[in-house]
Amino acid sequence: MLSLKADTRKAKGRKARVPGAVLAVLYGPKAKPISLSVPKKEFEKVFSQAGESSLVTLELGTDKTPVLIREVQKHPLSGDPIHADFYQPRLDQKIKIMVPLVLEGEAPAQKDLEGTLIQNIHEVEVEALPQELPHEITVSVAKLATFQDHILVKDLRVSPGVQILHDMEAIVAQVVPVEKVEEELAKPVEENVQDVKVVKEEQKAKETAEAAADPAKEKK
Repeated sequence: MLSLKADTRKAKGRKARVPGAVLAVLYGPKAKPISLSVPKKEFEKVFSQAGESSLVTLELGTDKTPVLIREVQKHPLSGDPIHADFYQPRLDQKIKIMVPLVLEGEAPAQKDLEGTLIQNIHEVEVEALPQELPHEITVSVAKLATFQDHILVKDLRVSPGVQILHDMEAIVAQVVPVEKVEEELAKPVEENVQDVKVVKEEQKAKETAEAAADPAKEKK
């Protein structure tokens, strides 16, 4: 399990900001909220590997606490992390969390038929004990040999202790002809043009109605 060292902090707001550090708070069902700070470089390294679905050992003095990283706030300009939540779950209770799906390999239909690989679902919700949560779910696309082949949620492979909470018949990935992709990309444009036309017609009708009503007002 990855580990991350943290220090307690008493200062609040802007006074708590320290160069090279990420402000954080530790909390949980049985944990009293504690304000912390962690080294930014170490945090970025750990977060890139653990994400929000893998337990991390938070070292606070001599205490070592298993936590999940949540609600990472980033600077609007630099994109650097500035604040994070460390959630201390109960290890004997299952929790629900979103886990990313990562496609791997090469789809034969993409290479041989010159199709386009489409990923329809990028993450799924799972339920498991904290220590059994997967960091990510890898999905091999090697079985996509034709345009009729597809990978469903029920085809995803996870450990026995992990339950996927998603429509099992939903399509995760498939390879489609390039022409179909172009058609789909063109649809929103056509719909938008139609919407604009309808709005203009409604506006014109409204103006006509208002113009017709004006003479009546003048007569009164």
